[in-house]
Amino acid sequence: MSTPRARLVVDPAFRIGRVDRRLGGSFVEHLGRCVYGGIWDPEDPASDAKGFRSDVLGLVRELGVPVVRYPGGNFVSGYRFEDGIGPPEDRPRRADLAWRSMETNRFGTDEALAWCAEAGTEAMLAVNLGTRGALAAAELVEYTNHPGGTYWSELRAANGHPEPYGVRLWCLGNEMDGPWQIGHRPAADYARDALAAARAMRAVDPTIELVACGSSNSAMPSFPAWEATVLDVCYDEVDHISLHSYYGRPYPSQGAFLASALDMDRFIETVAATCDHIRAKHRSTKRIGLSFDEWNVWHRDSEPEHRPWLEAPPMLENRYDQLDAVVVGTLVNSLLRHADRVKVACLAQLVNVIAPIVAEPGRPAWRQSIFWPYRDLVRYGEGDSLRVAVSSPEHDVVGVGSVPVLDVAATVSADGEELRVMVANRSPDLDVPTSLDLRAWDGFELVSHQLLAPSAPRPGDGFGWPGPAAAPLPAERSGTLEVSIPAMSWSTLVARRRR
Repeated sequence: MSTPRARLVVDPAFRIGRVDRRLGGSFVEHLGRCVYGGIWDPEDPASDAKGFRSDVLGLVRELGVPVVRYPGGNFVSGYRFEDGIGPPEDRPRRADLAWRSMETNRFGTDEALAWCAEAGTEAMLAVNLGTRGALAAAELVEYTNHPGGTYWSELRAANGHPEPYGVRLWCLGNEMDGPWQIGHRPAADYARDALAAARAMRAVDPTIELVACGSSNSAMPSFPAWEATVLDVCYDEVDHISLHSYYGRPYPSQGAFLASALDMDRFIETVAATCDHIRAKHRSTKRIGLSFDEWNVWHRDSEPEHRPWLEAPPMLENRYDQLDAVVVGTLVNSLLRHADRVKVACLAQLVNVIAPIVAEPGRPAWRQSIFWPYRDLVRYGEGDSLRVAVSSPEHDVVGVGSVPVLDVAATVSADGEELRVMVANRSPDLDVPTSLDLRAWDGFELVSHQLLAPSAPRPGDGFGWPGPAAAPLPAERSGTLEVSIPAMSWSTLVARRRR
């Protein structure tokens, strides 16, 4: 019996759309040890004079994260931003009702924006529309963005930052469709509040971009009616609508978990269709973008019992393996395949909490397995996304149906000089001989094949996850390359124009 083969055809004419650099964003929430003990820990020897963990900053800079969403998440729906500004010794301790933890407020807006500047990333701030409304949202914009001469801008200056921060990207609340959310309300009520907040915020700074809350996930009973109701009211005042989705254990089967990107594809396409329906209804020329500002693998069955009202208790600290890396790779590919509509995306979260980076006291921060496909999204998420013609073996997955073994995306750099093809092999045991057809790329040659595969040696204590290894480069035959895509692997193939 012959080994099943695959064929990938990449053509520069098959362009999906320009990739927004913010597709490679991440997320920092006041949850568990993401902030306290993660990005900020003044008592750790690895921290600088501002309390920022230098080793974490180094890994964030290595990734090149373009945007970071802050401060939540569920946390933001009970948050008073005023609690986190001014002298730290004067800041109140609060009970965080979202995660039932104790919030010291030692780290707040000014610290977060200073950290973003150190990390070389843009901030995406969320406003509280759970327990607050338009006035507080506008005041936060005034604090961060107004040039001076007003109460909040002068307070910012008194707090050590005379110049405006210039925050451009803002979330109008978080997951307001979810009954777990503080201040949860029906779609029509949220839409009214979001519209009022959007208008007040734009009155302070007309240049900002606004993200309305979409459904918390595609399984919500109100999906996609929630999106239609919200956009029907807010269409003219917002730029994007949010999507959130997590995949992981417990899952029906390993095959179903590996097929998670099919659900992400459907989710994106349904929200895009809903946006376009409202656009047609309003006879608008404006096109709403999608902000997939929470996505990741999340193993809920591995979480220890939570003891309430502690300061920064360990929560949601998943340890990831090769299987998780492959699934994250397929989710990366889904985002790239929809780059014409998804303009912002945030891997949730960045440090310790379901994260690519782990920071433990007294030891250097380290990379988890999902660090590597996420790094490829950031590194190669620029230029244009390309539609790849994929002929792949398929396998049947109970509850899902027939699933292609190979999952593929491709981008070409903005200068047209570099082609990148990302391939995930979903099969646990099938190596797939693959023909990569680059005949349309005259003058290009394959320069690297980076492979994250289960055969690589792994440390026994979970301390770090080795990055991709260089795979042998195949010989080219009339513009076609024969490569092997090992089972349960993540591959990135790069071709460049010959000099």
